[in-house]
Amino acid sequence: MRLTDWQLAFEQHLLADTPLANSGFAATLLGGPTLDVDTGLAIYHNAYRARLQEVLRHDFAAIWYWLGDEEFASLAEAYVRRYPSAHYSLRWLGERFAAFIVEHLMEEQSAPLAELARFEWAFTLAFDAAQGAPLSLDDMALLLPQDWPGLQVTLAPSVQQMLCHFNTLAIWRAGKEEADFPGSAALESTQICLVWRHRNVCRYRSLEPKEACALAGMVATGWTFSELCEHLAITYAEDAPLKAVTWLKQWIEEGLLERRAHSDGLSDR
Repeated sequence: MRLTDWQLAFEQHLLADTPLANSGFAATLLGGPTLDVDTGLAIYHNAYRARLQEVLRHDFAAIWYWLGDEEFASLAEAYVRRYPSAHYSLRWLGERFAAFIVEHLMEEQSAPLAELARFEWAFTLAFDAAQGAPLSLDDMALLLPQDWPGLQVTLAPSVQQMLCHFNTLAIWRAGKEEADFPGSAALESTQICLVWRHRNVCRYRSLEPKEACALAGMVATGWTFSELCEHLAITYAEDAPLKAVTWLKQWIEEGLLERRAHSDGLSDR
């Protein structure tokens, strides 16, 4: 048997539903004085499955906390059968977990659970995202007065946005703190939540509707700073510029923003 054929046979054994080895493959191996071939292959098979379970428990710890050991193990096992690991890095193993939950469970069960899975996966994406060039307050201090009205920004690469229809944040916090499960409940109004990495630490928070609208105007619609002030004037009147500066300062301190590449000024320094 060629090495590549042996490697493929070993891979098939690890991915099989049963730890019992194919007799032809097993015949290519030699057992030891204390461990026969079939037992050794079964150990490898079970260890591989255990490692996949461990990765999913780490990436979706809040779902594990919610479901408990047995239900989570059953869900994870069904997921791995449906979507076997196809990447050399286990970092991508849970990429389809939220979608699988929607496929696998009834809607009333899947909706809050899948939302929590998307929230937890957002931390993985934020942690591994490119560093980018987030704006700092020192950068803003270099901005000339005449450049402020035309200032345009976009989100830093690590920022993940999602809509929360359930008390996902409360469940996630309870899991992190090992507190009593708060129960799943629908929110009265949808929340916009951000997950991002700043100074090598993943952070998260929800946005109030007015702040969410202002941030979306700048990063999605492409408002300039003067346009932000114009839109805020509808609500905050003469206090609009102060509110705009306050939010902009907070977003920059949190590491959420970059300068738009096509703008002049800071990006050219």
